[in-house]
Amino acid sequence: MEQIIGQIVKKIGESKKIAITSHIRPDGDSIGSSLALYLMLKQLGKEVKYINKDKPQPPISYFPNTEIIEYGDIYPEDFDIVILIECSTEARSGQKNLNNYFRILIDHHRSNDGQVEINWVDPEKSAVAIMVYQLGISLGIEFDKTIASLLYLGLVSDTGGFKFTNVNAESFQTAAELVGLGADPIYTNRLLFENYTKEKVLLISKVLGTLETHFNETVGFIFMFKSFLEELGLSDVETEDIVTIIRSIHKIKLVMFFKQNDDNSFRVSLRSRNNVDSSIIAESFGGGGHFHASGFYIEGDIDKIKEITLEKIKRYFEKVKI
Repeated sequence: MEQIIGQIVKKIGESKKIAITSHIRPDGDSIGSSLALYLMLKQLGKEVKYINKDKPQPPISYFPNTEIIEYGDIYPEDFDIVILIECSTEARSGQKNLNNYFRILIDHHRSNDGQVEINWVDPEKSAVAIMVYQLGISLGIEFDKTIASLLYLGLVSDTGGFKFTNVNAESFQTAAELVGLGADPIYTNRLLFENYTKEKVLLISKVLGTLETHFNETVGFIFMFKSFLEELGLSDVETEDIVTIIRSIHKIKLVMFFKQNDDNSFRVSLRSRNNVDSSIIAESFGGGGHFHASGFYIEGDIDKIKEITLEKIKRYFEKVKI
């Protein structure tokens, strides 16, 4: 790890103009980590832009300093390097022509193509915020309250408030250090987990009402159709908490959340527990992710999609004897 961090530190030191981007439909970890990195690089005197394709949704949009983010395309503006936070491909970032730049990937997802100039991927990290924090230490950054708070937000977001299975000793050690540097755990928890609008609560009710269970109640399917959002006047919302509710059902081992993009297109989030590797199922659809958290896109009639998905789950369960 020290060697690749050293390569990144050297390249940053040689660079004057730097762009940062994170994945489409950005989550708390990607936003918090990218904003923290932006402030670190500014502290080093770099000319920096943080450019995303998609805007964050509440409560992530309530993060401090989100006004820093620009929206649009990196290309054809001139940059010495582009730092990719959790987005190893152009499809994942939403950006085009990134191969025109020197690219540095910082990611903790196992599924990535690695086709960049510096590829720092560590699936053992519970959040990319930990990696950005470690990079900041190597860069000699002075961690003020703002930077520490953004990194802590990312860490808490990607661990579900330290409840997900990606949590380890390093997660708590890093959290303790960030709190010592000024991050406020009470504020962060309220921001992320106690900040619902009435419309969000009504949406949760609608989605929970779609629950289907399969394979002796070990697999749960839930659905969010465009009509739900339209009825409540919502464009999009953070939905990890809805999946968490279903995953808390006693016998559930795998949750699949089908979110409709258009009439025949769905974004599917998978969350699992125990020995069920959700990423294997996601990869069979061209997606990927972590052992217990992954996703993919699929097109087609919803009934046909369900049929195909159930068959793949059946084959996987038979193979690993679940």
